[in-house]
This record gives sequence, C-alpha cells and structure tokens, in this order.
Amino acid sequence: MEKVKDFIVIGAAQAGLAMAFYLRDINKDFLLVDKEEQIGASWLNRWDSLKLFTPSEFNNLPGLDFPAPQGHYPSKKEVADYFKLYAEKYKIPIRFNTFISKICREKDYFLLKSTQGDLRTKNVIIATGPFHIPYTPPFAKNINKNIFQIHSNYYKNPQQLKKGNTMVVGGGDSGFQILDEISRTGRKVYYSGPEKVRTLPQELLGKTLWWWFTKTGFLSFSRDSWMGRKIRKGRQPIIGTSVKSILKRKNINPVGKTKHADGNLIITEKKELTDIQNIVWATGYRANFSWIEGLEPDKHGYPEHHRGISNIEGLYFIGLPWLHTRGSATLGGIKKDAKHLADYILNK
Repeated sequence: MEKVKDFIVIGAAQAGLAMAFYLRDINKDFLLVDKEEQIGASWLNRWDSLKLFTPSEFNNLPGLDFPAPQGHYPSKKEVADYFKLYAEKYKIPIRFNTFISKICREKDYFLLKSTQGDLRTKNVIIATGPFHIPYTPPFAKNINKNIFQIHSNYYKNPQQLKKGNTMVVGGGDSGFQILDEISRTGRKVYYSGPEKVRTLPQELLGKTLWWWFTKTGFLSFSRDSWMGRKIRKGRQPIIGTSVKSILKRKNINPVGKTKHADGNLIITEKKELTDIQNIVWATGYRANFSWIEGLEPDKHGYPEHHRGISNIEGLYFIGLPWLHTRGSATLGGIKKDAKHLADYILNK
C-alpha cells in the first residue's frame, strides 16, 4: 500500500492547480487526482465555441500569468493549454483516470476509495468545482425517444442535432450562448426561459467589465456581508451576450417556462408544441457530495464550511461558488481562497 500523503487534492482544474501551488510553497507532500484522462478535460469537454467572458489579464493562477494579450477572451483550448503549461512549470504531481467514489475518516487518516485502488492521506482538499450532476426536469423522461435530448454539459455544436425545430431550455449564460449558436443555423428555435434578464456588456467606457468589477470591489464582497447576501439572492446577469437582439430574431420563438411533457407534446407557458426534433437542456447542475462520509450539507446540497474549512477535521474545499466571495469560483479569483487555506494549514 502507498504511503500516507500529507494532502490529496481531488480535481486538477483551476482550483486544484492553485491549491497545489501553495501546498508546494509550504513544502507539503501532496498528490492531485482527477477522474479525466488529461489536464484541462473539464474545459475541453464543453461546447466547441465556448469562450471565457473574462479577459486574459483576469485569468491568472498564482505564479504564472495567462499567456495572451490583455483584452483577449480565451477559448476553452487556450484555458486547457494554460493548465498544462502551469502543471509542467511547477512539476505538479497528478494522477489521471482516478475517480474517487468514497471518502471515509479512519483513526488518523482519510481512506479514499478509487478506480486505481485505495489511497490514504492525512488531509483532503475537494477541488471538484460546482458542476457535478447535470440536471434535467423529471418530466424529460416522458418525452418520446425520437426527440433528441442533450444537456448543455454534453453539447458540442449544432452538428449533433437532428434536422428540424429545436428547443433550448435555460436562461443562463450557457443557455443564451447555445441559443445564439443554434439559431444561426437558420432552423426554427423555441426558447424556454425568462425573457426579462439583466445583461452586462463585456466592455464599458473602453474598459473591460472585469476591470470595473475589480476597481469597485464587486468581486470582493464576502458571502456573509450585507452586499454579498444581496448579490447572492439576485439572479446572475448574462455577460457579453445581447439577449434582446437574439430574442428578436425571426426564427426564435420565446415560449416561457416548460411545464410538462408527454410523448411528442411539450407544454410551455405560452404554447403546446408538437413539432420539436431536438431539446438542449441548459438547466444547470445539482451538487453531489454524498460520497464524503460524515459531511454536513446545507439546504442546497453544498457542504457547510467557513472559507473552505469543513466540519470534518482535515477536510477542505476550494472552488465552490461563493466559497468566500463572488470571485471564488472564477479562474482569476481562486488564488485568494487557495492562499487563505494554505495560510490556515501552515498556522494550525
């Protein structure tokens, strides 16, 4: 059996890499494990045309700037390449194809059940991010199998779709970006989701939105502050996508919320549809931490914690939405949380 590590970090995307930088800095014996077969896979698996809405200068992990000019909005491949460069530069130990199915606390270490055998470590840092189980409404199972259905997590491009009318369900950033892309193929598209959504441009008065966010401190309000609580309660705005102009296209038909389905019949707030060939569910994700024995979840299924420090001694989290601030789950904001955790660990 392998020797007991000081730390095992589960997840080798931005959260895991940032944490590895600081664990290396404080001379801890650690290992990153990831269920994918290569670094950056969580980004490469997203849809082909995906681009960050944060420019390169705001996407820096600790110790290495993103290798692109200021004002450039990176593609998913550029993000994955950056992660590879980062791991190579800092010689970060990563074990791929290692899916952790269970974590349980033993007397003086954690036992991690994995596809590559059992692992033991004194401490565990969960860096799996906020996107766990792709969610589709239960009535999706009632839909006739001749209608092609796909969640945005698996959507790549319009070539995956059958010919014919398509419905895109979901009013977040991914929903509107996919709606925009599919509608450009000329097919009839039904949009199911809110029509009145807040939008923000990627640039304002010659400066990027993220520049304004940084200068105003918008990304630095803590989750428990008055402003932080107010922002968390509100619906996240759509960034860099002209929602109004998209919804005005002649081949897009807004139909409101999708309420139910049976066979070829899709029932929405505005219409009953019987001519749909494809549905793209951009309906988000549900948290899943049930594989961690003894963990105390909140009402949304996320772990109870204070700035990533859980109720279980030696178990930590990094990369969760609003771990501490609005910027906690962003590529450039992760380093502040990683540094805070490393300082806490060093001074225990």
